[in-house]
Amino acid sequence: MKKDSPDLLALLEPPVTATGRFQRLRQRLRVRLPRLSPIFYGAVVVPTLLATIYYGLIASDVYISESRFIVRSPQRPAPSGFLGSFLQGTGISRAQDDTFAVHDFIASRDALKQLDQKLSLGKMFGRPDIDYLDRFGALGWNKSFEALYRYYKRRVGVEYDSTSSISVLKVSAFTAADANRINELLLGMSEQLVNQMSERARQDIVHYAQGEVDLAERHAADAALVLATFRNRNVVLDPEKQSTLQLQQVSRLEDELIASRTQLAQLRVVTPDSPQITGLQTKIDTLQAAIDAEMGKVAGRNGSLSNKAAAYERVELEREFADKQLGIALAALEAARNEAQHQQLYLERIVQPNLPDMAIEPRRLRSVAVVLVLGLLAWGILSLLVASIREHMQ
Repeated sequence: MKKDSPDLLALLEPPVTATGRFQRLRQRLRVRLPRLSPIFYGAVVVPTLLATIYYGLIASDVYISESRFIVRSPQRPAPSGFLGSFLQGTGISRAQDDTFAVHDFIASRDALKQLDQKLSLGKMFGRPDIDYLDRFGALGWNKSFEALYRYYKRRVGVEYDSTSSISVLKVSAFTAADANRINELLLGMSEQLVNQMSERARQDIVHYAQGEVDLAERHAADAALVLATFRNRNVVLDPEKQSTLQLQQVSRLEDELIASRTQLAQLRVVTPDSPQITGLQTKIDTLQAAIDAEMGKVAGRNGSLSNKAAAYERVELEREFADKQLGIALAALEAARNEAQHQQLYLERIVQPNLPDMAIEPRRLRSVAVVLVLGLLAWGILSLLVASIREHMQ
């Protein structure tokens, strides 16, 4: 018996409706595709679908403004000796240390407070056109300053290159103009901070040097007063000079004494009965008494110049030392004033804040791909766990 032709079989079959076609298509898909478990839908399909909807239709564009700066100080060799050590001990700290101070300021509540006063960041980041997940205060119940500060730290970041000492400031916002304005204001406030630190350092240098001068002046004045009191009390100007003068006078008296004794000896040999012998003897006795008196003033008695010389030298040495200290302090003050005329620290912009012409974030395709890969990993792990549990139960 001949087989029926395809055309004849087609004519004998009842007509197929739309519902029948859908059921037949579903049966074919069930046969050709593996049956997917609910875990796959929950771990892969649903998250990927939600990520596609969010990043494709809902997520707001994020613009990033970037700038680069460096905190520097002029490299001038300091004077040697005491003055150099003075300036190094009271001068400006290294620029690298101040760079980290600028970083901390940018990420501080003070910087946020100044920005909020100028730009109203709470309103800027809480606009209704920003998507719900990225908007500040989307829930509406926490719009405090601390909440804004946590949000601010997500939008502003500073990176530091230890090799080049260049800092990179990145600011993200939902419009290019907002990101640029925030970056520009942060750099301006950082420059103001560096200038304040530099001014404070200059004032500290001059103030410290002026204090040293005032102290040295008081010491010099006290030493001069002690010396004047010593001279008035002991009726002496300079024991060493006065001793020299006394010794010179004693030398003249001794010369005259020797001459008188020689003349007396001659008279006693030539004319023993000469009336001049009595006069010469009296003169000799007077000269000897004068010599003894002058020598007593120089040495040998409590009020002699030699006894006063030790105390005088100590007082004079203190006065000279105080005068030298005053001279050094005055030189340090002059050097500190010259140093203060130059700006010790300054913030130099390497790259100005840019005005982005396109949104860099969010990376939509990459984000969806990441969600898909993570979902597949989660599905694989969960599938292994379920299979292990079923096998253990069997």
